[in-house]
Amino acid sequence: MAAAQPVTQSTDFAARGLATANAAVPNGSDVILDIGVELSLEVGRTTMSIRQLLQLNVGTVIELNRPAGDPLDVYVNGRLVVHGEVVMVNDHFGVRFTDAVTGGEARR
Repeated sequence: MAAAQPVTQSTDFAARGLATANAAVPNGSDVILDIGVELSLEVGRTTMSIRQLLQLNVGTVIELNRPAGDPLDVYVNGRLVVHGEVVMVNDHFGVRFTDAVTGGEARR
């Protein structure tokens, strides 16, 4: 007996009015809201040789490709979704979302 194949269905979220960041979630979707996602922030990037990497010490400063003051990139499950800026919340770092990323820019 062959294993049953999962049934998938494509949905046009924009047509259903679900494309905005603050969109209402349809009734019965509470289970989806509890699924964990990975949120990561990128300040900048650089490349270096393994020799340079092995020479790093405590206190070494690494120059990144992004100028100071530029917004951070905020990724959800590896997909760029918003730009933001670092803020202080009590004694902790936080991020303030500054602008949403358009579809073309979200592809990395």
